[in-house]
Amino acid sequence: MTVQRDLLEEDEAAALAGLAARVRELADAALLTGVGAAAADAVADEVRALTARLTARRRNDPPYAAATESAADGPIDRQLGNPVTGHLNPLAPPVDLETTPDGLVRGEFTLGAVHEGPPSYAHGGVTAAILDQVLGVAAAATGTSGMTATLELRYVRPTPLGVPLLAEAKACRVEGRKVYASGTIAAPDGLVTVEATAIFVTPQRFVTSPYRSNATGEGQYS
Repeated sequence: MTVQRDLLEEDEAAALAGLAARVRELADAALLTGVGAAAADAVADEVRALTARLTARRRNDPPYAAATESAADGPIDRQLGNPVTGHLNPLAPPVDLETTPDGLVRGEFTLGAVHEGPPSYAHGGVTAAILDQVLGVAAAATGTSGMTATLELRYVRPTPLGVPLLAEAKACRVEGRKVYASGTIAAPDGLVTVEATAIFVTPQRFVTSPYRSNATGEGQYS
């Protein structure tokens, strides 16, 4: 598979990560503000003008980080636009992951008001997405990365907002093109809030998607 993306050096990536962080703050402020209709309309006009400045030069797809010693093995470590770990994606918390020598993947993160499901707790779909990513990184750590085939979750208790959370995952076994992995999200007191198991399958071939231009050289797995 060949993925054709712009590659960002550290200085540009850092600048865009800073921009994304400010947009996260803006999203939180927009959700919780009480400034009133007139002020909200005025700010909306300012945001529209800023958006126009940014889209004056627009990429077709999210960029990747240029290869470094810590991110040289492939797209999974270099996806700056990933919705869970991507520091350039304002939708990402983001979750910073590290992999220990024994294959344990772990990362701390905090969810806020924009991630709310039940009052004062995280939406189950958000925690599912986070575990899907963490489990996928754990699967890739075996050297047999793949796409999510199944993802099963058990919501043990509500996941709180506004406090540091810990996601952990590890591959259990590899069977041919399949990797089995399990993981959890835990609250600051160590109590597990979500448990997950997943199967990842390495695709046999790469099929161009009918929903995007062939000029990108990208497509779907099968």
